[in-house]
Amino acid sequence: MSARIYKPARNAMQSGVAKTKRWVLEYDADRAREVEPLMGWTSSTDMKQQVRLFFATREEAVAYADKHAIHYRVEEPKPVQRRLASYSDNFKFNRVQPWTH
Repeated sequence: MSARIYKPARNAMQSGVAKTKRWVLEYDADRAREVEPLMGWTSSTDMKQQVRLFFATREEAVAYADKHAIHYRVEEPKPVQRRLASYSDNFKFNRVQPWTH
């Protein structure tokens, strides 16, 4: 039984940082998913794939994994790179590309 501890990334469809401040402990798949032949649904008998535990800090998640003898790997979050631009930059005289509309 192994798990990964990570901080979820921001969704591409959202501009805020909600749901990205907590750390998540998620179990790795022990068995592969199977396709049910009659209906074509994908299923699995591994119930741990459905479990996601949330923690306020990385240390709490690691302490939980150590306490319950869960082998884990920690994936550090990538630093956020924001491109700062203002609306007035669209109307500068020294634009690289000319204004088209």
